Parts: sequence; structure tokens; C-alpha cells
Amino acid sequence: MRQIRYPVGIQTFQKIIEEDYTYVDKTHFIANLVKEGQYIFLSRPRRFGKSLLLSTIHAYFDGRRKLFKGLAIDSMDMDWTPRPVLHFDLNSGLYNQLEGLDELIDAHLKEYEMQYEIAVESNKNISTRFRNLIRGIYDKTGKKVVILVDEYDKPLLSIEENPELFEKNQALLKAFFSNLKSMDAYIEFGILTGVTRFSKVSIFSDLNNLKDISMYEEYQEICGWTEEELTANFKPGIETLAQKRRGSYEKTLEELRNFYDGYLFSEQGNRLYNPFSVLMALDSKRIKPYWFETGTPTFLVKRIKARGTYPPDINGKMCTQKELAAVGLNDRNPIPLMFQTGYLTIADYREDMNLYELRFPNREVEIGFYEELLQVYLPETSDPVSSFNFTNFKIDLFEGNPEAFMGRLASLMKDLPGEDHSEPTYRAITYLLAVLCGTPAIAEHHGYKGRSDLEVVAGKYIYVFEFKYNKSVKEAMEQIHSRDYAGRYAIDSRTVYLIGANFIEKKEERGLDYEIVKL
Repeated sequence: MRQIRYPVGIQTFQKIIEEDYTYVDKTHFIANLVKEGQYIFLSRPRRFGKSLLLSTIHAYFDGRRKLFKGLAIDSMDMDWTPRPVLHFDLNSGLYNQLEGLDELIDAHLKEYEMQYEIAVESNKNISTRFRNLIRGIYDKTGKKVVILVDEYDKPLLSIEENPELFEKNQALLKAFFSNLKSMDAYIEFGILTGVTRFSKVSIFSDLNNLKDISMYEEYQEICGWTEEELTANFKPGIETLAQKRRGSYEKTLEELRNFYDGYLFSEQGNRLYNPFSVLMALDSKRIKPYWFETGTPTFLVKRIKARGTYPPDINGKMCTQKELAAVGLNDRNPIPLMFQTGYLTIADYREDMNLYELRFPNREVEIGFYEELLQVYLPETSDPVSSFNFTNFKIDLFEGNPEAFMGRLASLMKDLPGEDHSEPTYRAITYLLAVLCGTPAIAEHHGYKGRSDLEVVAGKYIYVFEFKYNKSVKEAMEQIHSRDYAGRYAIDSRTVYLIGANFIEKKEERGLDYEIVKL
């Protein structure tokens, strides 16, 4: 049996094929793209296979048919004549520096200017040089140019909190990409990829010939893997992982599904696995959140906290297609940007109202995002996600020790910065702690007499919370009883605890008061 080689971190098609790494065949999509149109835009989350896709397209336009032997595109009616390819990878620039983007593009242009012996006038700017390069290549070769741009938005996302540098990079990119329209007669095919499509930075304002396929059902599977692709290509790896975890193949596949599957970018289609995380899990033989180890959504979690978005409200939000298709960095609603960056995915589509329901795609994203969100709520000196204290929160819940849990919570609240003392902050922290302890936590659970603030199920124990702010514990407990929040558990064999909590924020007093009743 052929040994599986996992292409962890490898984004070059040639290397994967020539060194016999496992490749999940996506080449039929490339054939469709080439026939589809001249200019394409594709948005997908980071680490989802965009760079490998562009590398594969590059190899096709280079006419390297030998690399595609046995793949879908090899049996299709395609033109394998080599064409000149300009491939711009914007993923790795030093964008926190004033000239970072200029220097990266300049390096790319110099490489191609030397390759095709294009004369460069010293006083020409980057946009003009790009235009001259395209025309010069056409004049020398008699062939139209192919343009590939990988991670076009990295120079913007990485400096979102620096308005001056953001504006500079925005202007440069706008001028640079305008050539895709003005030099249309000399370009055969172009594709831009990125994490998101910005609607209000004017980069795309002149490119009305750019076809956005990000939410097209026929291209839903162009990046990422379906479960059928996963099991067809990596079954031995899943079996090895199952042996390592001392579980069955079916159980291990279910765990992989819960942790890495669930992405959907159109109204219908097969849900997709995150290829990077799956490869990491199979290679290391450990299932854990790998995606967040490669980058964190700092600007997103800060925005959610600043705008007072209650964490449970992130899951299940409804958006229109217009909201999802293009977003602005300063939009008040962060949910569409969370969709485009991969932290939320389509859970359901209501055709009658043209509304999309968005949810976390899987456990990896939910855990990783909530961990980052919890960090921005807590004092800089606190690290409950990885520390002994956080472990104890989990132990308290699963061993039926609400007194210890609430004691730790009260201590945590006292250390919050003064500006963060508010009911939304207190409630958010409690909810996030419960979720990150691995419990089914339901905020504002609807009952026949009202909604409880939080209900948590931890093994043999159920916790029903009611929170008050600058009122009294007595009032919280009376509400739990009068509205019968625990009534639904009357015949449940598990132990139920009622917890009334009052967050105190007064001039001379700050803290958390609480009462616990065991049913």
C-alpha cells in the first residue's frame, strides 16, 4: 500500500506532485474557471487552499501537462499552450512598515521585468510599471498575459488598526489593480483571491468586469474537502489516528467532522472540512484547534466587545446576500466580516426572505474564537484559557461544586479594569467560561414563563443562572422561582443548582454577590 505523505504547509502544486504528496484533485474546477471568464475573484478563509489553487492554475498556464497526468483536467479538452504568467503573492509582506507593500510589489515587478527584458524608466511608479510590463510581454511574446494575485487583502487586514497606513495601501492597490481593466486587451485570464471582499475601500470600484464566484454553488468545493474526498484520500490516516486514540474508525471520523467540518459558502452543497487542520491532525495524530495557532482574529474580537455584542448572539444571526457579499472594515455589524473570514458559515438559507442563517462551522472555530474573545474581556495579567485557574472552573462544574465556581468568578470580576465593569461584560464572561469548559451552555433559554439568563449542563449537573446588576441576589432568586426556570428539569435525574447572582458596581463597592440553591 502506498504510504500517505501529508502536504502540511506545502502550497506548491509542483512540489506536491513531484514528491508524491497526497493531492485532492480539484483540477476540474480550474478547467471550468478558464472557460468561465476573463477575471475571477474568490474569497475563502485563510489556510483553506487558495495558494495551492493559484499554484495549480499557474502550472496549467505554464503548459506543464506532465504534472497533471491522471488528474481530471488531463482528460478534458484544454489548450496546453504555455502562456506568460504574472503571479503576485501578497501574503508575506512587512505591511506594518510604511513602504512594505511598495517593496513587495517592486520585487515582483523587477523579477518579471528581468525575465522578459522589459526596460524600466526610473521615474515610473508601480502602477505604470505594471501596465508597461503587461504590454511589453504581449509585444515580445505575442501572447496575452495571465495574472494571479494571492491574498490581495493581506496588506489591508494586517494593518486595520493603522488608518494612515491602511489608506496608503488602499490607494496603491486601487491604482495597481486598475490595470486589469485598462489593459484588458492584453490579458487572457486573471484571478484574485483573498479572505474578504471590501465594499468601501474602492479597490473594486473600477473593476466591474470582475466576476465574484465566492458564493456560487458550482464552486462551493473549489477549496476545502468534502467528507467523500477526505475518506477517499486519507482513510489509512484516519485509521491510524483511530488506533492512536483507541477508538473506532467511525468514532474518529465523527470527531474529525465535529472539529473541522461544516463550512458552506453557498445556499446548497456539501459541507467542507478545513484542509489545513485535517492535515495537521492526521500528521500529528492529535485532534485540537490548529487553525487558531496560525493567526488570531484580534481586530474582530475587539470590535465585538467594543460594540457590546453578546457572545451567544453571534451564533444564529441572519444576514442578506448583499451584506455577506461585500463588507467594510468600519461596518457596525461585524457578523458579515466574520462570515467572509471563516469564523461563521451558512447554516441555513431562507429563500422566501433571501436570508442566510450563520453559525460557527465547527468546534475548532467556536473554541478558538471564544478563547480569543474571552482574552479581550479579562485583565492583561489574567490567562484563564491556559492556566490552572481555568482548569479549576471546568472541574468545579463537572464535579458539582458551584460554590467554588462562583468564588473564582467573583475573584475574576474584581480584577477587571474599571471601564469594563458592566452587566454585558459580566454576563459575557460567565457564558464564555461555561462554553470553554466544554458544556452545552444556553443563554436566555425560553420557557413558558420567561427566559433564564444562562443554563449550563455539565455531566451529572445542571446549573440555572439569573444575573442582576446593582440590584440584589434575593431578586434574582425570586425570579428563578416565580418563572419556574428549573421546571423543565423536574423529572431529570441530574442534580440541579439554582444560582442567583448580583453584580455590584457602586462608588465604594465592586464585586459579585450570589446565592446557590440545590434542588
